[in-house]
Amino acid sequence: MPLDCGATVVKYVLCLFNFALFWGGAAVLGIGIWLAADQSSFLTLIKFTQAENVQNLVQPAVITQSAYLLIAAGAFIFIVSFLGYCGAVKESRVLLGLYGAFVFVIVALEITAGSLAATYQQEAEKEIKTYMMTALKDHYNTQQEADALTTSWNLMQGQLSCCGVNNFTDFAGTPWMKNRTSGHLLPVSCCKLRGKLIDFQPEDQRCMTSPTDDNSYRMKGCYSRIIEYFHSHMEIVIGVGVGLGVTQILGIVFAFCLCQAIDNDFIK
Repeated sequence: MPLDCGATVVKYVLCLFNFALFWGGAAVLGIGIWLAADQSSFLTLIKFTQAENVQNLVQPAVITQSAYLLIAAGAFIFIVSFLGYCGAVKESRVLLGLYGAFVFVIVALEITAGSLAATYQQEAEKEIKTYMMTALKDHYNTQQEADALTTSWNLMQGQLSCCGVNNFTDFAGTPWMKNRTSGHLLPVSCCKLRGKLIDFQPEDQRCMTSPTDDNSYRMKGCYSRIIEYFHSHMEIVIGVGVGLGVTQILGIVFAFCLCQAIDNDFIK
């Protein structure tokens, strides 16, 4: 027997929503596989489009690590949306149940993480600072030897106008310190920049060898800037979190309501 009007609406909402996610996940997965399998064609495309400033961000290590992240994210979105779409189209209680269970676990993890962060805010901030320091000490390197973490750190320093975790002295003992150009006391992303961010062009060419508070952000740590940024954008962060949570909860409710409707229809 056909589903009633309400169940039919729920079915097509799930279909449309997960259809869009399915193709989005497939695109992300495909790009990740392409980058992992054929870096040379990607680099050729960058050169062909004459996006010279982007070349600062496309070191081989960056491409490889980004590819793995895209593959993991794309595969997860692909699988979950596939369960939701096929479960709705085929009216399969098994697939819809799996889809609902996956989304429920995601929501539960998000709520748990948010609750722990709110309850143990000082401890959470301390752990974040410790992680940032460890990541900087172990992985931050020169642009010529950059990986995804180094590139992300450079973009963060340029965007937030900061340097290191606490200040520029945090770069002591990092791989960057060992491989740096002789005389450089801080990386170029700690300088006050001109033009496009990803060009990493300092306003004062002496910044890296003779940094001052006028030509660099040497004493402004990124940890404090991140905390300030989140506090100043708290309404947006909360809004995005609530919107995402409501969407996920609606997905769970729709999936199990459709399961119930299919079950009732099957019994009839």
